[in-house]
This record gives sequence, structure tokens and C-alpha cells, in this order.
Amino acid sequence: MAKSKKRVIMLADCQSFYASVEKAAHPEYEGKPLVVSGDPARRSGIILAACPLAKKYGVTTAERLGDALRKCPHLVVVRPRMAEYIRVSLHITDILQSFTDLVEPYSIDEQHLDVTGSLALFGNPVEIARRIQHRVLYETGVYVRVGISDCKVLSKIACDIYAKKNKDGIYTLEREELAETLWEKPVHEMFMVGSRMTRHLYKMGIHTIGDLARTPLPRLTDRWGVNGEVLWRIARGIDSSPVTPHSQLQQQKGVGHQMTLPRDYTDWKEIQAVLLELCEQVGRRCREKGLMGCVVSVGCQGADYDRPTGFSRQMKLADPTNITDEIYGAACLLFRRHWNNLPVRRVGVSLSDLSPDSLVQLTLFGDRDRKRDLERATDGIKRKFGETAILRASSLQDSGQAQERSLRIGGHYK
Repeated sequence: MAKSKKRVIMLADCQSFYASVEKAAHPEYEGKPLVVSGDPARRSGIILAACPLAKKYGVTTAERLGDALRKCPHLVVVRPRMAEYIRVSLHITDILQSFTDLVEPYSIDEQHLDVTGSLALFGNPVEIARRIQHRVLYETGVYVRVGISDCKVLSKIACDIYAKKNKDGIYTLEREELAETLWEKPVHEMFMVGSRMTRHLYKMGIHTIGDLARTPLPRLTDRWGVNGEVLWRIARGIDSSPVTPHSQLQQQKGVGHQMTLPRDYTDWKEIQAVLLELCEQVGRRCREKGLMGCVVSVGCQGADYDRPTGFSRQMKLADPTNITDEIYGAACLLFRRHWNNLPVRRVGVSLSDLSPDSLVQLTLFGDRDRKRDLERATDGIKRKFGETAILRASSLQDSGQAQERSLRIGGHYK
């Protein structure tokens, strides 16, 4: 029986992606510490990306903008442009696909590649990695680090632990050498191990990745169930999952939206305006996907994360729907039933238990057909002329967020 060919899997990671895109677009920022940060005026002043020069001043991702400015008063602060970052990310995907058709996005700035079948065309793995680096840098101005191994999880570790620290930004993690390389590293450096998990592992006498790999599996599964096995498999580099270009297109379980409000909402009418906007977005997404759902979920949170308040509840509808008014009616019922009148800062609505909308339950009462026709018409107007081409009157109130949200992608400015 012929021996299977050893896979060559890479993870291409863009260094300080958002910041790199901004520096490439603005040559005047060359040699200056730069960060990409949300809008402080709307309570979203968090560092999304910091260039290597900013990091030398101690600036870190996810810290508050005010703290970063205290560390580096001459910091260049740029508001995010998500549409541009998505465009550049897709351009990088196109570059990677010129080396192999097996490219799987892991995040906006990280992508896996299976180049096993490309070696005869483009050279050995390191040569391919260098060619990728050169093309991405030349065409986008973004520097890419590349981790190389024989599976996705080890290529991710090769990139995170080694390639990001190497001068040439490339590292090959050989499976046969894990005991002398990876297993000697502190356990907190391993992918999927955060500070809280590190403390738990220390209490179990597990201090290195090797300690974790040599721990009997039942001991970990007894403590954490399937998550314990996941950690054990990562430490041992066990990952047979293929690089699948369309792996993200799996069966959708639900459609939801949530928003963080610019201030505390305490008035029911203000909350109603936001609920209606969320229900409209959920309904529209379902209609675009040809789906409807039976279960409406509503949740909210207060502003004080040290003393959390809020709730998350759901209810099953008599018939599946994707009609905004029907989703909104259930959302309001749930909210009024479970809200304790404390200030609200975050609100979310989702629709689940999905089914195709090709089969519609007929009802003797109501005007569902007219509502569906009306919503298809408004969906078409928004698709052609933009999200704010047609709005409900409640969205024009101070409490409405539809116009502000139309300027953003994923919560950040386009």
C-alpha cells in the first residue's frame, strides 16, 4: 500500500493588519507610532491594532485609547475603515489562491493554505512562503508571517510562537521535533490557553506544553470534558481537518444582531426603537437567505460589567416567520416580561430553529402575504440605494441607531 504524501499546511498572518493597511495608504505616517482605534466619543475608544513601533512604547491591542496615549502622547490615532480592510483581505486571498486553490480564511488577517500539490510548481515550502511574503508586501504594503507544518493547528502554532519572532517571519515546525521544540515552551504560549486556563493548569502541575501533551487524557476530560481533549490534541499536534475553502458556509443555526448603545437606555420607548431596528435587520437577513425561524431570543446587558445585570430569554412562535412585525412583537413581549427596569447598554435579538421559507403555513387571519410583499419591496430599495434610503420613523428619534449603524461594518466605521 502506497504511503500517503505528507501534507504541507501554512498559516499566513498579516502583521498588525489594520495598522499596516493605514501605513501603506498614508506614507506620511512612516516612522511614526500608529494605532487604529474606535471612536472615543461613542465609548468605543479601544485599540484595534497597533503598529510595531507603537508596541515598542508598550501600546497593546484591546487596551483603552486613553491609556495608550499616556504611554505614547505623540501616537497617531486613525479611525478604522472596515470596508478597506475587507477589500485588502480579499486581495490577499486572491494572491494566496494563485499558489493553491486550497485557501481557508481563519480570520480577516489569517488564512490557511494547503500547498502540498503546489511544491512541483513553486518550489519548497520556504520558497513558497517567501514568494507569498514578497507579493503581498508589494501589492498591499502588508507584511505577512508564515507558519509551516503538516496540519492546521501546528501551522498556527508555528506562526504564533516562532514565525512572529523570527527575523524573516517564516518558521517550519516539524512534527518529529515537537519534544525538542514546542513541548519545551510554557503552556501559556499555546494556542487556546488564556490566563484563566493557565492558572488552572498550573494548579494541576502542568507548566509546559509538553506537560500537557503527556498528561493522561482521562484526567483532562474528567476536568473539562471535550475542551480537555481539545487542549490535549493541540499540544500533541493532532489535527486531521482539511483546508477547506468554503468551510464557513455550514448549516446556519440562527440569525441575530446585537448593538452596544451610546448611553444607558432607561425608557421603554427608547428601547422599543432599538428592538424594532434589530428585528428589522434579523428579518431582512433571513429573507435574503430564504429562511424563517420559530424561536425568538432577546437579551440585554447593563453598563456595569463588574456587577452584571440583564437577561437572555427565548420563546417559540406558533408558526415560523421572517416578518419584522412578528419578530418584533415577540421581542417586545419577552423584553417587557423579563426587564427589571435597570439601565440597558447592550441589546440583542436573534431568530433560530430555522427552515426554508419556500413552505409557508397558511393562516385564516392576518395579512401575512401583504406584509411579505411590503418587506420585499423595502428590502429591494435598501439593496439598491443603501440602508438609510428608507427608514421607520422611530429610527429618526434620538434613541434610533439605524443611521449610525449604516456607517459601520461589524461595529466599526467603514
